[in-house]
Amino acid sequence: MIALISLLIVILFSITIVRIGAVALEMTGLSKEMATFQAQSAFSGTGFTTSESEFVVSHPVRRKIVKILIFLGSAGIASAMATLVLTFIGQGREEATARLLWLFVGLLTIYLFARSKMIDKGMRYLIKKALEKFTNLKVYDYEQLLGLSKGYSIGEFKVKEGSWLENKKLRELRVDEEGILILGIYRRIEEEEQFIGAPDGDTEIMKGDTLICYGPEEAIMNLSQRLRGRAGDEQHEKAVKEERIRKEQERELGGRLLRKYDINHLPEK
Repeated sequence: MIALISLLIVILFSITIVRIGAVALEMTGLSKEMATFQAQSAFSGTGFTTSESEFVVSHPVRRKIVKILIFLGSAGIASAMATLVLTFIGQGREEATARLLWLFVGLLTIYLFARSKMIDKGMRYLIKKALEKFTNLKVYDYEQLLGLSKGYSIGEFKVKEGSWLENKKLRELRVDEEGILILGIYRRIEEEEQFIGAPDGDTEIMKGDTLICYGPEEAIMNLSQRLRGRAGDEQHEKAVKEERIRKEQERELGGRLLRKYDINHLPEK
C-alpha cells in the first residue's frame, strides 16, 4: 500500500510541476494553450519537434524553463514506473485487484482535482505570485493588452503566388489604412529561415513569406485571401472605407462614454 500511495504522490507532484512550468512559460508571453502543451511535451519528453517548439527554445528564459521540465520529467517518469512495478509485484490475485481498484480511484480523484476550474484558478494565482517573488518573470496579460477579446487578433498566413501582396512594398500596400499592422515576416532563404521584425515601408513582400499581422480578425482573413488585379484593388479600397467607419464608430462610442463619465462625476452643489 505504501508503494501505491507513493505512486499517487509522484503523479500529483508531476501534475503540479507541469502546471508550474506552464504558468512560467505563459508569463514569458506564450498563450495559455501553447504554454500548457509545451510544458507537457517537455516533461514527458514527447512531441517536442513542432515549429512552436523551435520558437520556444529560441528564447533564453523559456529554454531554461524547458530544461528544468525535461530534467524533472525524466526523474518523475522513472520514479512513477518503479513505484508502479512495486505496487503489484509479489501480490496475490485478490490483493492485486484491490490495489488496482484503489489505483483507479486515486487516479480519478487526481484527474478531477486537475480539471477543477476553481482549483486551477487558485493554483495559477499562487504560482504566479511565487514566480513573481522568487524570479524575474513578469506577468503580461497579452489578451487584454492587445484587445484580443475585443475583435482584434494576431494572425499569420503565407503569401501565395498571385496574392495581392506579392512583390509589393509595404508602403505601396497601405495595409495600415485597413487597420492592419505587419508585426514581422518569416522568410526562407535557401535552407535558412530569416525573421524580419517590425518591417518598414521599404520592405518588399515576396511569395512564400509568412506574415505576422495584428488587426481586426476579419480584415486579416480578407487580406490573406486577396488576389492580384483590379478585384484585389477594389477589395483594398472597400476595406479602407470599412476601417474609417469602424474608427469613427469607436470615436463616437468613446465620446459617449466620456460624456457619461463627466455627467456622473459632476460635483454636488
